[in-house]
Amino acid sequence: MASFLTITLFILTSTFFITTNGIFYEELSEAIAMKRMEKSSHLHFFFHDIVSGKNATVVTIAGPPNVAFGTTMMIDDMLTEGPEPTSKLVGRAQGIYAMAAQYDVALLMVMNFAFVEGKYNGSSISLLGRNPVLDAVRDMPIVGGSGLFRFARGYALAHTIWYDPGTGDAIVEYNVSVLHY
Repeated sequence: MASFLTITLFILTSTFFITTNGIFYEELSEAIAMKRMEKSSHLHFFFHDIVSGKNATVVTIAGPPNVAFGTTMMIDDMLTEGPEPTSKLVGRAQGIYAMAAQYDVALLMVMNFAFVEGKYNGSSISLLGRNPVLDAVRDMPIVGGSGLFRFARGYALAHTIWYDPGTGDAIVEYNVSVLHY
């Protein structure tokens, strides 16, 4: 009986030491260390939404005919340093937006800002939220990120600086404030 109790106690003790010195313990330590390294970044860029022409960056992928509500677009828009389309490319806005309001002009925005320039090259920020496009300034949440923006959270302020009602093309200024590790 004593040897059975000794063996059981040895197995439980060994399991405890293996678990506390294993992967779980390392991940916990890394998470605690990451909490202390949180950074804040402010990004400023221009979003070029080109609906018309042979170089369109927007494609309608779903929606009822002759009705705006429900229309869904896939995008791969340029993000530039300045408002001119010839300005330095800093990234791409890639994702989906859809007309989500029946009695208002509001979009559901689901997109990633994928950066290709400077220290954020290869990193991205994910935005998910409501965009009431007729408001002068729209506030949308940043819900995540990758690369240098891992565990990102924050907000994006969007302000349309140019819109062509005939084509639907637009240039939107973005100011993004984000907390990340």
